[in-house]
Amino acid sequence: MIHHDLVVIGGTLAGLSTAIEAKESGLEKVLLLERGEAVIQPEIVGQHALSVEYQAPVHRLSVLEDGRLLVETPRLVTTTRVALMAESPGGDSILPVFDLPPSLKERLHSGSLPSNISDKDILVVGRGEWAADTTLTLVGTGAGVVVCLGGTNPSSLSRLARRQLLRAEAERRATILWNSQPDAIEDVGGYPMVFFDDRRTPDLQFDHIVFRLNNASVGTAIDVDDIPEGSVFWLDAIPSPPGVVVVSPGGAWEAIRSAHFPRLRAPSGRPRAWRPDNRDEINQLRVEHYNATITTFERAKSDLWLLRVNPDRGDTSHLAGQYASLGLGYWEPRADGARDRHLETIWDRLIRRSYSISSPILDEAGYLVDSSRSPDLEFYIVLVPPSGDRTPALTPRLALKSPGDRIYLGPKVAGRYTLAHVTSPENRALFLATGTGEAPHNSMIAELLRKGHYGPIVSVVSVRYRDDLAYQDVHIALEKRFPNYRYLPLVTRESGTPKRYVQDVIRDGTISESLGGLLSPADTQVYACGNPAMIGLPKFDAAGVASFGLPVGVCQLLVERGFTVDRRGTPGNIHYEEYW
Repeated sequence: MIHHDLVVIGGTLAGLSTAIEAKESGLEKVLLLERGEAVIQPEIVGQHALSVEYQAPVHRLSVLEDGRLLVETPRLVTTTRVALMAESPGGDSILPVFDLPPSLKERLHSGSLPSNISDKDILVVGRGEWAADTTLTLVGTGAGVVVCLGGTNPSSLSRLARRQLLRAEAERRATILWNSQPDAIEDVGGYPMVFFDDRRTPDLQFDHIVFRLNNASVGTAIDVDDIPEGSVFWLDAIPSPPGVVVVSPGGAWEAIRSAHFPRLRAPSGRPRAWRPDNRDEINQLRVEHYNATITTFERAKSDLWLLRVNPDRGDTSHLAGQYASLGLGYWEPRADGARDRHLETIWDRLIRRSYSISSPILDEAGYLVDSSRSPDLEFYIVLVPPSGDRTPALTPRLALKSPGDRIYLGPKVAGRYTLAHVTSPENRALFLATGTGEAPHNSMIAELLRKGHYGPIVSVVSVRYRDDLAYQDVHIALEKRFPNYRYLPLVTRESGTPKRYVQDVIRDGTISESLGGLLSPADTQVYACGNPAMIGLPKFDAAGVASFGLPVGVCQLLVERGFTVDRRGTPGNIHYEEYW
């Protein structure tokens, strides 16, 4: 019987992480016991030369006369100075506070993972290590995973869980939602459509959803007999057995080291202090997080940009009108000299924002572009300046980038702001935008014209100054080539030019004239994107009656003409995408 300094019970990410950190600190005799035939990430074992016994479920812990712990399994009996119970990955459940559609019973899972899920879109809903373990298990099957961690503090996760999640995201195999939770789930076409409580996370549809609906610990089945206080550590044990020390996955080894091996060095880790001069560390962060390259960065003006991004892996196929997320680290320099709040504690994190995918519309030869098949994604972005208490994080950093620089591109291209509602080539399509809100419309207009749409198409774009119209030349070229297309640029602050807003051209009949007849809900689909004040979404009471506020937006003007706002559970012909 071999004596060990530390026995880790359970090949979860937290168990593996603790064993790795112990070895890095210089602890020599570390054994990991796994009840199954494999740990959650088998390649980790060889990479770190871990000592692992498989098919070794622990059923009893007891104490010997000399104070050592006796660890008993059906195949192995060993002694150890200290043990960590890591069979259960830990983490709270996130219980739905809303009704789940009975029709989706086969697509909602709480006790086991769905089968045959390669290339399927899966949402994981939970907190802590369980969510990380489940996500990486699903990623290993080839599924596309979005994990909704619902406010999980990254520092509470084990070091290995954090690293593997970030790696999966960098490889565009997973999307991490740190601060979002499902607000509602509906059956849309036989698949779960998820609505989130965070406005930055648009509605997403999945093939399956995996919930953690309980947090019972697997390890509580182990008998623990009169052990010395502080010799057994337990990950998030519920309930906590007497005499054990409950630790978080992120702090397990440090708690063990401090209590039993204080002379060992702390494991190596990333410095937490903000050090803008540490180029090696910053370059390493870029390698860890960035997964795409900026191929084009055109400045229409100093604060208005067209950029294209090419990912290292994964396709860029999408529907016209959908969005993707871009990201840069807080460690990147800013162009505006402002300072982020709490930078010292968040400097090594990633800033991510969703942007609608635009389109060049015409290629260099003058042909309509099928942007859904392009290897690059085009984005139309404006620099957001600091204002009052608001300090924008991403665009002041993006301002300093150039072609060839690295960036983060999210793996999931999604969104319901698409042409699905234009069901006939003779439909009238009206696009209303402010500023960079025309980005998704560029893709949609190119798609309609490319597919031979012959009904009237009108694009209205309102900006402050004429040089804010980065796509104006290509739209004018479209007007000359396609008689059914009309482009209406509006300016609001140009000297010597009448101030006109989108609402004005609805009121004065300009849009009706451009569409070739009355603005009718019978054959017109309206897309509004950009400033929420321009869109003017109503509030609905329990009976579904709409009430509008001020200023008057296009929704009110169109509803007065018989249109209906497209919203959850109520299909309509006014579709919208607010930009903030």
